[in-house]
Amino acid sequence: MGHHDHQQAGAFRWSVLLNAFLTGAQLAIGFGFGSLALIGDAIHNLGDVVGLLLAWGAERLSLKPPRGRFTYGFGRSTHLAALINGLLVFAAGLLVVVEGLDRLQQPEPLVAGPVAVAAAAGIAINLLSARLFGAQDHLDLNRRAAVLHLLSDAAVSAAVLLSAILVALTGRTELDAITAIAVGAAVMVSAYGLLKQALAASLDAVPEGHDLQSIEAALRELPGVLRVIDLHVWGLGGRRVALTAHLQVQSEPSVDLLRLGEERLRQLGIDHSTLQIEPQS
Repeated sequence: MGHHDHQQAGAFRWSVLLNAFLTGAQLAIGFGFGSLALIGDAIHNLGDVVGLLLAWGAERLSLKPPRGRFTYGFGRSTHLAALINGLLVFAAGLLVVVEGLDRLQQPEPLVAGPVAVAAAAGIAINLLSARLFGAQDHLDLNRRAAVLHLLSDAAVSAAVLLSAILVALTGRTELDAITAIAVGAAVMVSAYGLLKQALAASLDAVPEGHDLQSIEAALRELPGVLRVIDLHVWGLGGRRVALTAHLQVQSEPSVDLLRLGEERLRQLGIDHSTLQIEPQS
């Protein structure tokens, strides 16, 4: 396991520990001071812990070498974990909306001080956990799903903090419910985008960041290639991308052409390619 993999494993480990501690603290304060909003935030944090554990497990599984019937290895377990993560985020957002609607109709007393402190701690811990994973443009789908979990929970904690402050200033507890509904809706929208990406990856769609037409054009530019037939590009999990294609050529098959094709594909970020050369009939 390389330095980057150790770093990512550490990110998962610390994020799970921090969020587990946060969940326990928020549940204790929420029940102790009668804050349903904070209890809802704690439930969402619990979803983070479960989601992070799923993502961490999929990450470790993806590093296992191919064996038996699993000739590509277990890299695509990250797609499944991202799909489950997206569903958990969506469900948590829906829970916040439903709870907010209920609180809007039946406002309850809110002890603002302890709730605000716990919510602020939730923002700090979730943002710190997300930062441990590094820049999002360097993350695969599984890790982006984990970061989305953390950022969405930071947003929920921010809503709880804002509502606690507003309730303390105005005494209008329905403001807490209105803020919760808005945040829950935003979380659901974000989760919907993640679900689309995860489902596309599960259905072997061309991975994001790879343009099928550009790949086909690059193969057609190889010397002697007339047509590119049966071109398929899909993700293997993590940042690994696979490709198969038939190259129709003017002359007899060339080993140099295969080497040139594989080098060109590696430049495009495709590290597992299978090219078959077919002479023009």
